[in-house]
Amino acid sequence: MFLSEIMGPDFLIVVIVIVVLIFGGAAIPKLARNLGQAKNEFEKGMKAGKTDDSSTKATDAAEPNKPDADK
Repeated sequence: MFLSEIMGPDFLIVVIVIVVLIFGGAAIPKLARNLGQAKNEFEKGMKAGKTDDSSTKATDAAEPNKPDADK
C-alpha cells in the first residue's frame, strides 16, 4: 500500500529530473540508444538459443540411444 503511494506521477517526474541532472541532456539519447541495442541483441540471442534447442532435439530424436557394449 505504501509503495503504491510512492510510485505516482510525482515520483516519476522527480526521477526524470534527477537522471537529467546526473547524466546531462546530451547523454540521455545515447543511453536510450544503447539500451535499445542491448535489448535487440538479447532478443537475437534468445531466438538463436531456441533454434539451437530445436535442432538439438531433432538430432536427439533421430539418433536413438545405443546400448553399452560393456554390460
